[in-house]
Amino acid sequence: MVQTGEIVRDVVIVAEPGLAALDATGPMDVFAFAAAAGGRYRVRIAAPAGAPVRTGSGLRIAPDLAIEELDGPVDTLIVTGGLGANGSVPVSPRLVREVSRLAPHTRRITSVSTGAFVLGAAGLLDGRRVTTHWLWCDLLAERCPAAVMVPDAIFVRDGRVATSAGITAGIDLALSLVEEDHGADLAREVAKFMVVFLQRPGGQSQFSVWSKLPAPQHSALRKATDAVLLEPAADHSIPAMARRASVSVRHLNRLFSEKLGTTAAAYVEQVRVQAAQGLLESSSDGMEAVARRCGFGSPETMRRAFVRLIGISPGAYRSRFRSAGWSIA
Repeated sequence: MVQTGEIVRDVVIVAEPGLAALDATGPMDVFAFAAAAGGRYRVRIAAPAGAPVRTGSGLRIAPDLAIEELDGPVDTLIVTGGLGANGSVPVSPRLVREVSRLAPHTRRITSVSTGAFVLGAAGLLDGRRVTTHWLWCDLLAERCPAAVMVPDAIFVRDGRVATSAGITAGIDLALSLVEEDHGADLAREVAKFMVVFLQRPGGQSQFSVWSKLPAPQHSALRKATDAVLLEPAADHSIPAMARRASVSVRHLNRLFSEKLGTTAAAYVEQVRVQAAQGLLESSSDGMEAVARRCGFGSPETMRRAFVRLIGISPGAYRSRFRSAGWSIA
């Protein structure tokens, strides 16, 4: 329980134009609810020059102060990200300078979504395990070659630096910080009030599988492929897929060949392998459970598919790539 007179922790959320509103408001609500439940937090939003920030959805956020005004120690700095035209990830040199200036006087430096690009440009990710929104993991790895990318993690903590995946993942990160400061009971109370998991199951791979496979434009083919992506373990035999798409088996096979350059069976196998990859990376389920949940008839069937598509067995894949949502190096 929080003791009267305990130090108030100063949490500063740095907002950039173009951010997803939840990047800032999600963590802000976590700390606000934690404070209402007895946690000792002061939460403020800072922006370059103290100018109002407009989110990607059009919400206008009026900051409490200019980031340039911060001159004392900060307990927790949370840097959100912004997007430019065509989904680009611009990084403001001005913001990088301010984050670099504040870093030596900040106990915890964290980011939500593409805010990791700001930390990377400030040199704060070098040699650390990091993550960001699944859509930009490859780009962050390209821009920060000295960092170690953990693409499936919801958030990763490496020393005093923590990075999180996109949008709602900022809530997961903030809850973990509340738990660190005040214990699991308070963090659980906040999570229950916000109707979220204290520690959500799975990792980003459950979402990124949608980005790894081509999205067909043909409506019948889209019905068939969406059903596979949504439930890899369901019956996805060719006749079942054809019925779902309201086309003949022959026409479905022709659509897969013409539009996706593959067969229906090969597509289903690819989805199931990617679903299994996510479970192997983010869960402790045994091979039989993973095979069952992803639609393989047996661990041996899954093993053969892994070797055929990615060149290694499921066990070898897990040993190389498994990552936890909460990681301290």
